[in-house]
Amino acid sequence: MTEEQPQTRTPETAETAGPGQTPPGEIAEGAGGAEDTDGAEGTEDTGDTGDKPVKQRKNGLYGGLSDELAENMKSGWADTERHDLEPVPQAGFAADRRAALSARFPGERLVVPAGNLKVRANDTEYPFRPSSDYAYLTGDRTEDGVLVLEPVTTGDGKPGHEATAYLLPRSDRTNGEFWLSGQGELWVGRRNSLTENEKLLGLPVKDVRKLTEHLAEATGPVRLLRGYDAAVDKALVDKVTAERDEEFRVFLSEMRLVKDEFEIAEMEYACESTARGFEDVVKVLDRAEATSERYIEGTFFLRARVEGNDVGYSSICAAGPHATTLHWVRNDGAVRSGDLLLLDAGVETRNLYTADVTRTLPIDGTFTPLQRRIYDAVYDAQEAGIAAVRPGAAYRDFHDAAQRVLAARLIEWGLLQVEDVDKVLELGLQRRWTLHGTGHMLGIDVHDCAAARTEEYVGGTLRTGMCLTVEPGLYFQSDDLTVPEEYRGIGVRIEDDILVTEDGRRNLSDQLPRQADEVEAWMARLRP
Repeated sequence: MTEEQPQTRTPETAETAGPGQTPPGEIAEGAGGAEDTDGAEGTEDTGDTGDKPVKQRKNGLYGGLSDELAENMKSGWADTERHDLEPVPQAGFAADRRAALSARFPGERLVVPAGNLKVRANDTEYPFRPSSDYAYLTGDRTEDGVLVLEPVTTGDGKPGHEATAYLLPRSDRTNGEFWLSGQGELWVGRRNSLTENEKLLGLPVKDVRKLTEHLAEATGPVRLLRGYDAAVDKALVDKVTAERDEEFRVFLSEMRLVKDEFEIAEMEYACESTARGFEDVVKVLDRAEATSERYIEGTFFLRARVEGNDVGYSSICAAGPHATTLHWVRNDGAVRSGDLLLLDAGVETRNLYTADVTRTLPIDGTFTPLQRRIYDAVYDAQEAGIAAVRPGAAYRDFHDAAQRVLAARLIEWGLLQVEDVDKVLELGLQRRWTLHGTGHMLGIDVHDCAAARTEEYVGGTLRTGMCLTVEPGLYFQSDDLTVPEEYRGIGVRIEDDILVTEDGRRNLSDQLPRQADEVEAWMARLRP
């Protein structure tokens, strides 16, 4: 980052000016071009520039802006408008999704924000990712956007909606916003124009900076996806109810239970890229041994960033006893020959769909007899779980099938004193070592459709087009005195992404071997 930082938005500006952008009139000629992060250390007012003062970095090198420079920066810029744009591949699918949403809530105004940038520290922000529902319904991935479905009466007299995406326009060069604002294009890069976005998204686009005023004047019933944009929430505070908004949130979540053709293709690609990321890790395990789990995390992230948008969730790179911690994301531990590595990671595509795959690998390339015994039990449980995935099956069938196998192995090994599998499952005694459910829905969220009604999700029935993980595991904690000492510190999980098809299932992540002998042979081929 360069030393000099320009003005950025303040929380109060975001609320009064509309989502995500300082009004052009609040960046005045003659104002210092320094950063403005409300609450940041070392800022001070530098005088009134019209409607409100502009804050300047206390220790910035430039104390002001001459009229001559301000005038100079207004002109001499080429026209970069793009005219030959085609809709993004997701545009048609997003239109179909909006049509389904419209049919469910006739006569009501529907508001779905993308969200805003969030501060990481002082004047730096986290990388932006839009709300999943917004991306699902628009195909847009930019901050501060808001999708609004306005109720209308169609030509045949039936209720419908007119969808509009409210987005940020290009930075204004006449008032200096493009180079004086911390979110101006000179600092963070070019934005699409509103006209360009109309072509790309295939729906009308308007200036988001005028939206909150429009929403504040709205009449009639409104439903809002809450919690993503404070300015939008504030504008609608007296027009929405918690009950209606929760029903809206639940429906949006349930819409994603069955994946369309576009989503399936995205998830196929995510799994293919993830498999390449796992291969990358195996090739550098010797370097990870010389450093730490951080090397594994960084290696997989490189693949995710080059081929996708990011990792779909914080990678779990758990070596040795860390594998018994379900969400070990510190990734700062030692990688030792003779231990196992539990790698749970997924590439998120540039359209934000993620894989979620786990493999447990012998760091030196060969399972010990005990490691293989535990691994084979988990593999057999996963095989049973995958076999239970089919259209018409109860959602929880795959979980029950996998848990039955693991309970039987725990009895066989003498770790459970109750010798009846049904009784063990009834009492949940196996959960001391199996810990978690055997899977979850997967898609644009790693734990997709999480707000769906229980009767439609865990208590529901599998349908063609659903995608879920099957991921049984066994975890023997280092301090668990109820198991033999040699078991302690061993954790094994195997996870794959399964698509429900018309005639059964398809393993989207089957590029990666699962059976123990195949894992060892695969690692031997890849290792130097």
